[in-house]
Amino acid sequence: MPHHRSVLICEDEEVIRRSLTELLASEGYVVSPASKVTDAVQLAMSHDFDVAICDVMLPDGDGIDLLKRLIRLNPRTSVLVITAYATVENAVEAFKAGAFDYLVKPVIFDDLLNKLQRLFQFRALDLENQALRRELARREDFDQIVGSSQPLADLQDAIRKVAKTNANVLLVGESGTGKELFARAIHRAGPKSHDKFLAVNCSTRPVELLEAQLFGSKLGSSADQVGIFQHAGEGTVLLDEISELPLSTQAKLLRAIEYQEILPLGGSDPVRVAARMIATTTRDLLREVAESRFQDDLFYRLDGVKLTIPPLRDRSEDIPELVEFFIGRHSKAMSKRVAGATSETVRVLMSAQWKGNVRQLDNAIERAVLMCDGQHIHPDDLPPELLGIAQPLPDTDDLRTALRHYERLHISRVLRQWPDKREAAKRLKLGLSSLYRKIEELGIEV
Repeated sequence: MPHHRSVLICEDEEVIRRSLTELLASEGYVVSPASKVTDAVQLAMSHDFDVAICDVMLPDGDGIDLLKRLIRLNPRTSVLVITAYATVENAVEAFKAGAFDYLVKPVIFDDLLNKLQRLFQFRALDLENQALRRELARREDFDQIVGSSQPLADLQDAIRKVAKTNANVLLVGESGTGKELFARAIHRAGPKSHDKFLAVNCSTRPVELLEAQLFGSKLGSSADQVGIFQHAGEGTVLLDEISELPLSTQAKLLRAIEYQEILPLGGSDPVRVAARMIATTTRDLLREVAESRFQDDLFYRLDGVKLTIPPLRDRSEDIPELVEFFIGRHSKAMSKRVAGATSETVRVLMSAQWKGNVRQLDNAIERAVLMCDGQHIHPDDLPPELLGIAQPLPDTDDLRTALRHYERLHISRVLRQWPDKREAAKRLKLGLSSLYRKIEELGIEV
């Protein structure tokens, strides 16, 4: 029985609307009926429907226009249109607008149930194929780079072009955007992908230890150390947060880039190196140059091939795919059977600020998988700060004032997730009149 499948019916003829509602409800579907376009759109704005069944001729608008609006509101909604014998040509127009199938009046119940069964079978296969295609794409080219937004697609195109060469690359982006992930993608897509990929943190202190890591040391036969540049061979060296390099080390790095040779600490003979260099930074290097914290010659050497990693807020349409990916990874690591996140949860995640970018999202999903008791992550499984309830309490020892403040935050959060006040009251386990009274007493803006 498909208890979790929701259907919107928009039909102005009461007999048809009622009979379809009763039929589908008896089959286990959750049905929401509407008699006109405005009511259907209002329902679609507050609920996610798996299927919408819409008449072509409606009293306050065109069913084809309604179809387009429903798909814009939720691209995952599949639409069936109802048409009369004399308007079968409208079915062709409906297919062009994105309809899955159509029904001819008078609606035959068995025909409707068969079409719905076929629809959900098609959706299941399509979701499975999408997951397989994403998995194959990650394995073949950009492992763990998840998303299909335009900013990410543009970046991947640039990476493919850069990777074919042996040019040094500068990756610029906020903390948590996954700069090392993209650096590894450049290495794997390059001609030396079978050679080593080695990373070093440029904030390592003391400086002597950092330079020994980079260039090696000649301090006697028993204490000799091979540096990362030499050890990488023809592979790739990642210099993480290059703006942290001391000026003296920057000069030595510049020589390694210009002449492809390094001088180990305590050594007198230069050593040839052939590794490609990828540097990352969260800072504005041009400003660092202006303030004499970064060598201008090194900056211009690096700035030639610069790729900017977009923050998560600029590619929020990738969040559903990232959520699916992280749930799969963390549920496997924790041996939990978490299949996905509810649509309400995804909406919460897509509306968050994500100052910590993809890393913060990854941590949030890890916590949610840990807290989840069922097969799907709900908003309450997410970190409290994402739900707006982890804001600081007022500076008072008065328990009543603190509880009132928390109550306002909590009710505001539930109302944001459930704009339908009846549903919000149900979630809060309050009567509807009690919810209205709380809204007024606490000064909650709705």
